[in-house]
Amino acid sequence: MPKIEISDLSVDYKTSHGDIHALENVEFQLEDGVSIGIAGESACGKSTLGLTIIRMQQGGNIISGKIMFRNKSILDMPESKFDKNIRWKEISMIFQGAMNSLDPVFNLDYSILEKYPHELSGGMKQRIVIAMALLLKPKFVIADEPTTALDVLVQAKIINLLKNLKKNGVSLMLISHDLAILSEVAEKIGVMYGGKMVEFGTSSEIYRNPKHPYTQGLLNSIPTLRKEKKLKFISGSPPDLSSTKPGCRFFDRCPEAMDKCKTDPPKIKTDSGYVLCWLYE
Repeated sequence: MPKIEISDLSVDYKTSHGDIHALENVEFQLEDGVSIGIAGESACGKSTLGLTIIRMQQGGNIISGKIMFRNKSILDMPESKFDKNIRWKEISMIFQGAMNSLDPVFNLDYSILEKYPHELSGGMKQRIVIAMALLLKPKFVIADEPTTALDVLVQAKIINLLKNLKKNGVSLMLISHDLAILSEVAEKIGVMYGGKMVEFGTSSEIYRNPKHPYTQGLLNSIPTLRKEKKLKFISGSPPDLSSTKPGCRFFDRCPEAMDKCKTDPPKIKTDSGYVLCWLYE
């Protein structure tokens, strides 16, 4: 039985300029003990996905979809029941930006540190936020950019902490721009672009044989020390999610774009997951 199963999940945000389609038909499932890395550019829906799982997407409206956790539909639960039985106890979240997650007015308990947040280093703040997320010993932890704005030594310590959590039976959903960090922790990878999960599969398949041109572009932009290669970049900008149109969201930036890419791409099964792309029809 999957620990968590997400199907056809769509989330919109209402703004004065129209609806922002932050998530559209996202789906994947994870077995017990398996962790997933969520990759993609800024504003592609990564954080919204994590916040929706823990039901803290402020201003976000769930348009469609299901989230099953241990065979229970958590979106159908009354808020009081979800808060009492699931949030922080079974599913918790390490929020993006530890610098902004602590109240500057209150100091930490004197028995722990007795300091105000502004007196702490970035690494100390991040460890405190992680400790808060783990306080009730949840079994599924969403970590949203836990190494952002930290130096490489502190990053390594945070990654080692996450690895130790996995050894103790905790499953992770690690959200990051950094594919190299995801490879350290996750058995599965979900690549998001423009509110859609365009590719999903095992880490080994995604890294060795990426299917979607966007995934290929992300991997080609990673520098390597083992051999000389010219770094590539993805030209253009991410799509405006307030005015989405039919077809592949990556169409305007894709080096493999074809006329039929102007219609919604099919979901093609791969060895370990799926890809949304006309190239494999």
